[in-house]
Amino acid sequence: MHKMTERDLNEAYAGESMAFMKYNIWADKAEAEGKKNVARLFRAISAAEKVHATNHWRVLGNIQDTASNLQHALDGENYEIEEMYPAFKAVAELQQEKGAIRSTHWALETEKVHSKMYQKAIDAVKAGKDTQLGEVYICPVCGYTMEDEVPDLCPICNAKKESFKKF
Repeated sequence: MHKMTERDLNEAYAGESMAFMKYNIWADKAEAEGKKNVARLFRAISAAEKVHATNHWRVLGNIQDTASNLQHALDGENYEIEEMYPAFKAVAELQQEKGAIRSTHWALETEKVHSKMYQKAIDAVKAGKDTQLGEVYICPVCGYTMEDEVPDLCPICNAKKESFKKF
């Protein structure tokens, strides 16, 4: 693929991915404000943006077999753990940005769990199996991810057990 085309598709993928996320976030806000049709509009258009991002990702050759996809996911999590979030958090601390310090800390701690979960899945897939996975719970405040049992309070942000979302 020509370098300019590859660059353009990567930029388009990034933009469509960001639109997908922000429209879902805004849908949640609209729903919380009682604007169900606005929420539905955001979610519908978000789905279209996901289709666009998927098409770009496919053309770029970034949809591979599950073991390769898991390895790329693990590599991304480890980059966030080892480099990205520690650097972002350090800058936020220097600039005394409390909200950024909190959000980067929450993400960093959660990515550590994701890394372990992906490694377990890679090991299973490479052995020709599916991963063993119980109920997965996500903290709606910090994103902390846990399997099977939720403590009374989130170990990262102290959100209550009842607020966790089950997957």
